[in-house]
Amino acid sequence: MPTQGRLVTAGRVGRPHGLDGSFKVERPEHALTIGTAVEVAGIERLVERRAGTAERPLVRLDGVGDRAGAEALRGELLLVRDAEAPANQAKEWLAADLEGCLVAGLGRVRRVVGAPSCDLLELEDGTLVPMISDAVVSIDLAERRIEVDRRFLGLEEEPG
Repeated sequence: MPTQGRLVTAGRVGRPHGLDGSFKVERPEHALTIGTAVEVAGIERLVERRAGTAERPLVRLDGVGDRAGAEALRGELLLVRDAEAPANQAKEWLAADLEGCLVAGLGRVRRVVGAPSCDLLELEDGTLVPMISDAVVSIDLAERRIEVDRRFLGLEEEPG
């Protein structure tokens, strides 16, 4: 695996498929072609098998040779170096870029958490902010600041 570049999410390990260690990839964000280097559960591995479709990929990683091995990884993030990740489109950010940003009046972003319906900004105090347009007003990576709608998040009372 290349040693340069930030790790970005390529998907999440889903249900095992078959008996050979293959699994479904949930929320795929990268092609994960054969030979792609990934990090899963803190271990670097290569994609050995790729089947399925772009929307519903099936993958097997080196070192994961049976159904039990795939099941043990279920729910883990599949991470690739950003040099291998597709180019960001408008209004998309790398998790590593958001970590450490200041959310005015609330604190710094500890990490970005992948959730079923949307990603969440987890702040240092444990507060979770959904990455949706109603909650996040703006992101300024140059200034390392994120502005949120405090009323939408229930942190301020409506005037009146």
